Amino acid sequence: MKTAFFSVVLGHLFTVVLISAYRYGHERDKLINVFYVSKWLEVIGWGLVIFRGSVPEYISLGVVNSLLFAGSAVETIALSMVQHAYNRKVRRNYIGFTIFSIVGFNLLILLGVQEGTRIAFASLCTGMFLVYPVYRMIARGSASKLKRLMGYLYGIVALGLFGRAVMSLFTEQPMGFFTPSVYQALSFLSLYLIMILENTGFILLYKEQADERLIRMATYDDLTGTLNRRTFIEQAEHQLVQLSRSRSAVSFLLFDIDHYKNINDTYGHIVGDRVLTGMSALIQEKLKDIGLFGRFGGDEFAVLLPGMDEKRSGETAELLRSAVEAMRIPSIPVSVTVSMGVVTLDKGFEPGVNKLYKWGDQALYEAKRSGRNCAVHFRFPEEQQRVIE
Repeated sequence: MKTAFFSVVLGHLFTVVLISAYRYGHERDKLINVFYVSKWLEVIGWGLVIFRGSVPEYISLGVVNSLLFAGSAVETIALSMVQHAYNRKVRRNYIGFTIFSIVGFNLLILLGVQEGTRIAFASLCTGMFLVYPVYRMIARGSASKLKRLMGYLYGIVALGLFGRAVMSLFTEQPMGFFTPSVYQALSFLSLYLIMILENTGFILLYKEQADERLIRMATYDDLTGTLNRRTFIEQAEHQLVQLSRSRSAVSFLLFDIDHYKNINDTYGHIVGDRVLTGMSALIQEKLKDIGLFGRFGGDEFAVLLPGMDEKRSGETAELLRSAVEAMRIPSIPVSVTVSMGVVTLDKGFEPGVNKLYKWGDQALYEAKRSGRNCAVHFRFPEEQQRVIE
């Protein structure tokens, strides 16, 4: 028994050592720190179990289980944090249930309640800690395959704990770790597998979260949340190829904020940033995922509208222009307006994003010359340009 517990302690201790090595010289990560604390609690808790018989019974039961309850709570908090599902309400619930578990178990000891009831209570409480993160991992439709698999595995663990609680109450079979039986062997095996699931699974979830964060940083503009220029061009080029093959029309909008430099100079760059973020959020809401929207730099933005002919792109440009004009920024007493250049290509086109940008820039320049706060369609040499009012 001591060898089995020692192997569990050693597994958690190796995790602590590896996390300590990772934390050294790196910026402290709150999520890693929470998981780190949970591992220390489990190392100490299971480590004290090894000395059962050599220490007072209250320590081997009350203190050990209190540490393990706290470890389970902190670890499931880390599981919630890695899913971005941890907030004040969740924290209050975990703190309250952890206190209930610790106080309740110690009361059972003080009242001299039989071992089966204590095992049932401990198993039930430990299983309940897992319910919320398991639900988040399984129920979310956008969950990755790794999260979903982890959710199912942790779900099996929770069901096993609930089953152990029921059997402890309603069967005569001994369910304790220190009572020789088939359940003892299954419990040790489960404990070892759970240790592997906890340690390896969490690190993989953390790695997945870090990868998602890096992908987002490489894909989206930090300030506005729109696609950055590189990603917009890559995705637009891909869509243009598909649209050309299907002989569908496509429109391209290039626009910037009128007199944006004056806004920064008059009201400050913080207010200028608010204009950019407010306008970006508004346009994203109006587009409703019907096209690509990206920031090309400064106050210049672009929109690719697959399948839109000249008429529809003109209507969309006017919708966006009028929405921005009606937008109000508390720190600015005047309306914010935009000028737009619109390019529409008919079926079977060849050009890529660079040519669309060149033509859109020419139309945008014409919109500026036409008095700003308007949208101008680019006209190829044989045609005349037209202002969309």
